[in-house]
Amino acid sequence: MLNPRAIRLPILLLAGASLAAALTAHAQSTSQPVKWELQVMRDGEQIDSFSATTNVGQARTDTHHNVVKNSVGCADKPAGDIDLQRTLTVSPIHASADDITLSIDAQETLQDDASRATTQGCKLPPQPRVVNASHPGLILKPGEWSSWQIIDKDPSLAYRVRASLNTTAAAQ
Repeated sequence: MLNPRAIRLPILLLAGASLAAALTAHAQSTSQPVKWELQVMRDGEQIDSFSATTNVGQARTDTHHNVVKNSVGCADKPAGDIDLQRTLTVSPIHASADDITLSIDAQETLQDDASRATTQGCKLPPQPRVVNASHPGLILKPGEWSSWQIIDKDPSLAYRVRASLNTTAAAQ
C-alpha cells in the first residue's frame, strides 16, 4: 500500500515548480522594455515629441515647457508671457510580438489662436486653457503609428504614437 505522504510530496513539488515557473514568466513579461514615441500634432503639424524606453508595469512622466510672448496693450508691446506646459505620463501595460498596450495621461496648456481686444482696440493677452486627457489602453501594432485625437477643432490636437519591443537595451 502506498504511503499518503509519498503521494503528496511529488504533487506539492510539482505544484511548487509550476508556481515558480508561472512567477518567473510573469516577472519576465512585466519587465519587458518598450521603446515608445509620441508626437504632438496641432492642426496637422508636429509641435512637440516625447520618447523613452519604459518597462511594462512602469510609468514615465515628462513635462515640456514652451513660454510664449504675446504683444498686448495699445502700444502692442511684448508682454503677457504664457507657459504652454505639456505633461505626459506613459505606461506600457502589455507587450508582446503581436501588440503593445500603453496607458497615457496628458495635461496640455493651450493658447487660443484668436486674439482679443478692448473696446478701444488694445490687445489683450490670450487666455490659456488646460486640457486633460487619459487613454487607459491604447493598443498598438509594434512599429506602426497610431493616432489618438484629443481635440477635434479650435485647435485640432492629436497624438501620434508608436511602440516596439526593446530587447537590446535596458529600460531607463
